[in-house]
Amino acid sequence: MSEISESETPFPHRAGNLFMIQYYMSWEEEGIEATNRYLSISRKFYKIMTPFVSKRPREAFQNYRDLDIGANLDNYTIFNIARVYGSKYFEGNFERLVHVKTDVDPQNFFKHEQSIPPLAQYHLV
Repeated sequence: MSEISESETPFPHRAGNLFMIQYYMSWEEEGIEATNRYLSISRKFYKIMTPFVSKRPREAFQNYRDLDIGANLDNYTIFNIARVYGSKYFEGNFERLVHVKTDVDPQNFFKHEQSIPPLAQYHLV
């Protein structure tokens, strides 16, 4: 993996990565109490794993969706929120990907809770 530079593709997780960990939890109980209990268990496990994972920043793998590291809601992408999760998914490639998104999809048609945002376009009249 380290033969290709981290900056040559959007995927930065190359040299020095031995494992990928995905936390997954599901439950069949209904109600807010059950939801909060299971989310609490998941977040405790995430915290327990802290000494064993990457640091500065704690990285995330793009296809292992984790809304706890940040999410845009209401179908609206805010750059400063996106930078939080974007730097974990894409490390130093996030800024470059924002520029690509701005060129390819300036109206942000293709979006989800953790998508890369385009830069805002301002026109002075």
